[in-house]
Amino acid sequence: MAANPGGKTMRAGDAEGEYTPSPAASSERITVALIPKAAADLQKLTDRTGLSKTDITNRAITAYEFIEAQTRAGKEVLIVDPETGHQKSVLFL
Repeated sequence: MAANPGGKTMRAGDAEGEYTPSPAASSERITVALIPKAAADLQKLTDRTGLSKTDITNRAITAYEFIEAQTRAGKEVLIVDPETGHQKSVLFL
């Protein structure tokens, strides 16, 4: 989830803060060739979270779509350290 400057918490996948999961029955299968760094990061995430590679991949695509849509709309996505208040802008190049 990301918080906007007004304090409203927004979930990846919906620019208005509402999250509606898509039906599991309508799924699409794809084959992906991962670079070694992405494969290692995916394994770290499965180990750390206990989620499946499919779940992580679905979340990653949804998060990327959210960030790309927000930046395309002229908005900035920030990471805020709650202890210091320090902010970093999130950019995908």
